[in-house]
Amino acid sequence: MNGKLIVFEGTDGSGKGTQARMMAQRLREEGIRFREIDFPRYGNPFAEPARLYLAGALGDHPGDVNAYAASTLFAVDRYASYKEDWGKDYEAGELILANRYTTSNAVHQASKLAPEERSAFVSWLFDLEYGRLGLPVPDLVIYLDVPTDLSEGMLRRREAATGTSADIHERDDLYLRQCRECAHKIAEKHGWRQITCARRGRLRSVEDIHEEAWSMVQALLGHGMSNNKK
Repeated sequence: MNGKLIVFEGTDGSGKGTQARMMAQRLREEGIRFREIDFPRYGNPFAEPARLYLAGALGDHPGDVNAYAASTLFAVDRYASYKEDWGKDYEAGELILANRYTTSNAVHQASKLAPEERSAFVSWLFDLEYGRLGLPVPDLVIYLDVPTDLSEGMLRRREAATGTSADIHERDDLYLRQCRECAHKIAEKHGWRQITCARRGRLRSVEDIHEEAWSMVQALLGHGMSNNKK
């Protein structure tokens, strides 16, 4: 029996990594068995095409690589990760916790297209990864909604703190705004659970956001939580 797949999604700078780590810690405290995955898998050869794209090797702007081509680069890494790493655990009934997934292609790549073309693209994307490549469909997608001006501030602070440079997505403010607008419609159509991460122009605490996410995870796992404990 297959396991369950929970995905944290959001635009760049929305705190996906932080919330995924906090959820992993909560699951450990609850004694629930799970596996963590994170995309792209930087350092893995199958993720190198996606890394090069984000680094600007194929163009300095997101739109220099069309939505279908860029999505394929990321899909290769996900397929390889499933075959190399976590597929057997998922198929054996394990809970999988993902920081980004196919849903990231939907958020970031559909925004490159005209509004009337986006629905067809998302259908193509989900058919490619979930249908033809055979990757699992998420049981729960938690979309972290952060106003773009606040997420941009988080990105700039992260750069300063880590000494890293933004990728071609992260340094394009207009693109990030388009991604957020596009993501809202995709989330509504495909039943993603959305968390509003800011109130009255200020970010909520990471603990407050985590508690809301945890309530969604509890609802998904339900009575099966005790059966999934170590």
